[in-house]
Amino acid sequence: MVSAAQVVLGASQAMPEAVEYTEILEAEDRPWVTVVWDDPVNLMHYVTYIFQKLFGYSKAKATELMLKVHNEGKAVVSSGSRDKMEHDVQRLHAAGLWATMQRDQ
Repeated sequence: MVSAAQVVLGASQAMPEAVEYTEILEAEDRPWVTVVWDDPVNLMHYVTYIFQKLFGYSKAKATELMLKVHNEGKAVVSSGSRDKMEHDVQRLHAAGLWATMQRDQ
């Protein structure tokens, strides 16, 4: 015969595994993002031009992102798979911009 304490104990032991597994799945579902950082080298109009050229953003959207980089120190400029973000970071580096990638928060 199983006591109530054993049932509760058994349920509490199974629960953390389910939560951890769910957290892992949610972490894997989060996309990656490319972050461009402010730097003292590139002019604002050049950064706007690069955002338009590399990502196909309109002048208004590219300007908005450039101003975010300038005023806040960084901006997320693209999101997607890890491979795509690695490619975006490489293209931004080739254009002389400071960029990194990370999991979306």
